[in-house]
Amino acid sequence: MTVAQEVEPRWLDEDEMRAWRAYIVASHMLEYRLHRELQEGHGISHADYEILVRLSEQPGHQMRMSQLAVDVASSKSRVSHQVARMEAAGLLRRIGCPSDGRGVFAVLTEKGFDQLKQAAPTHVEGVRRHFVDLLSREEQEVLARVFDRVITHLHGDGD
Repeated sequence: MTVAQEVEPRWLDEDEMRAWRAYIVASHMLEYRLHRELQEGHGISHADYEILVRLSEQPGHQMRMSQLAVDVASSKSRVSHQVARMEAAGLLRRIGCPSDGRGVFAVLTEKGFDQLKQAAPTHVEGVRRHFVDLLSREEQEVLARVFDRVITHLHGDGD
């Protein structure tokens, strides 16, 4: 097929469009609400909270910056800027990797861990109130399977 030959897109039907738009609107609204609750209650963003959580779950509360970017589904440069802001606030620090001169670790500080402990109840309550409690166990399982499949597809550079 040449560039001049165009293939007609597989347009979304009414049900597909409804599902897509509902997902887009709900995900944006949910992200905004969780962010606002953390910002108003604890002075941190939802993105900051996610980084604090990821670090808290790791041995030594540290993680390679490159892996952190993958885990929070962000670019390396965006995570680097975010980590710099969080480092200035004393929530974490960066250290070089002893086995790889180019590698950098983000390390959760005591202040960052305290901030996480204070913010976690607000976040969990928001996730429950605005998402989990609205779904049955079966719906939760279906959503988990669906989005696991989407994540796997996108991590594999799916077409």
